[in-house]
Amino acid sequence: MADITNISAYKFTPMDDLKALREDLRAFCRAEGLKGTILLAAEGINLFVAGPRAGIDALVVRLRALPGLSGLTPKYSLSAHQPFNRMLVRIKKEIIAFGIEGVDPARQPSRRIAPRELKQWLDEGRPVTLLDTRNDYEVRLGTFKGAVPAGIDRFRDFPRAAQALGDLRGQTVVTFCTGGIRCEKAAPLLEQEGFTDVLQLDGGILKYFEECGGAHYEGECFVFDQRVGVDPALNETQSAVCHNCLAPLTPEEQEDPRYTPPHACPRCHKDDAERQAARIARLQAAIDKAVRPLPGASPCKNARPVNVPKRYDGASVLTFLAGLLPQIPAEHWATECAAGRIRDASGTSLAADTAVRAGQRLLHIRPEETEPDVDGNIRVLHEDDDLLVLAKPAPLPMHPGGRYNRNTLVHILGLACAPFKPRPAHRLDANTTGLVVCARTRRVARLLQPLFTRGAVEKTYLARVRGQPQTDTFTCDAPVSASPVATGCRTVDEANGLPARTEFTLQSRNPDDNTALLVAHPVTGRTNQIRVHLWHLGMPVAGDPAYLPEGRIGPVQTLPVDAPPLCLHAWKLTFAHPLTGEPLQFEAPPPAWAVL
Repeated sequence: MADITNISAYKFTPMDDLKALREDLRAFCRAEGLKGTILLAAEGINLFVAGPRAGIDALVVRLRALPGLSGLTPKYSLSAHQPFNRMLVRIKKEIIAFGIEGVDPARQPSRRIAPRELKQWLDEGRPVTLLDTRNDYEVRLGTFKGAVPAGIDRFRDFPRAAQALGDLRGQTVVTFCTGGIRCEKAAPLLEQEGFTDVLQLDGGILKYFEECGGAHYEGECFVFDQRVGVDPALNETQSAVCHNCLAPLTPEEQEDPRYTPPHACPRCHKDDAERQAARIARLQAAIDKAVRPLPGASPCKNARPVNVPKRYDGASVLTFLAGLLPQIPAEHWATECAAGRIRDASGTSLAADTAVRAGQRLLHIRPEETEPDVDGNIRVLHEDDDLLVLAKPAPLPMHPGGRYNRNTLVHILGLACAPFKPRPAHRLDANTTGLVVCARTRRVARLLQPLFTRGAVEKTYLARVRGQPQTDTFTCDAPVSASPVATGCRTVDEANGLPARTEFTLQSRNPDDNTALLVAHPVTGRTNQIRVHLWHLGMPVAGDPAYLPEGRIGPVQTLPVDAPPLCLHAWKLTFAHPLTGEPLQFEAPPPAWAVL
């Protein structure tokens, strides 16, 4: 018998004193024998709760008595068992994760369309585009006939997906989701993106089922509890969900021998590659758009932050800058101070003799200028919810510095991945090509970056060098200087350098131009380590503008796009996934000079 009442409800309305409300609702629900989840935020409430009808009715009365919630309208359904394991009341930044500022459904909602009115439009064949804002795995179980899926794995990806929906801007668009809450944010965002006629289905699919049944709908509706799916009569179906890929599974698919809950299902085998390829294609298109034209091609004034280390506490601005950046003459910094281009965080210009304090942030204001061209051919090799792996071209600086601010890998990724901010876990020189691994979240970054720092990542490079090694395998243990020399390069420092070790294996020799192709394994990870070691051994990397064949150190610079390349390539990386411990290996295709 169906003796459990399920409700889902949400409302965007300003709320305060959330901690006290959380404790009150938690105690109330437990006393009434209710289970589920209630999310509280300054922007409103979102809940999925199930239990005896009397307890559900009491909860609705309790909620409607709160300021701003008198119009709360839950959606009801029945089930034969309790779909939740416990009662949770949580305080969140948002009641539906989105991450976009300026979308305020409580004060600036989009227009709504009632389920019966939408059905009438569809009955009449009225021209309308139905936009499914749900995740791809939900859409698989069922959706409106002819609906356009957003093509997302999670709702946080919707802002990026919306940019690819430009062809719909002049159409009448009706957004829909399970219960309506996601459309409360999706529809206003579309209006911000220039869509002129956007509505949201009031109450979502569940309200449509309640009032209109299954007309114009195909399949079931995915729900976020143990029922998995409900039919147009709001009855629980026999669908299940794969805990590995979150795919909803029909009873027929559950009979497939590849269904081994909770680890895998038939869809895992065929969908993983397709989903990965689709994600990569979307991100690749966004990166290609961000570099055409290059973001630094137009003049722009830049403010470069410079933080004061503890060792310069009390020093003058001039002493600090000249000591921190020894490759730049002190006279340059004196001129910049005199021109008012060295400022504190408030924007006040600082004289050259002004004392600085440890932890203070200065700003170097660079005049409006265009940036030198770089190679923007960044290739996406892998993307998932935790990691982003790229093949970096050259020349391309990774981080802002010198003449480069917007024509950098970090800035370009920021444009392509907004609102997400990928965090590189390690560095490559501007002139070095190859693998770069980024964390997609701050949590993953905190775990991933130490793997590189402590040498838990196995790195393999390819290098074409000037000269010929005497043996097919050899090692260099020369210590690398802890600080840069005047040009900003590191060098060998036998007395005070940091321990460093690189292992080399010969791949091929080319007597015609007196070069050799080597595989390099840096056991330690010192700055410029491979380049310094090969230079020290009398076989500098071909095309290196700093470590020159005659044993000199040249000027440090990012090479022009049309210059002969620095023949150093970050080829392979092997490490354990920072969250799961799964062994991972990535490889960046070798450039033309390094084809094995």
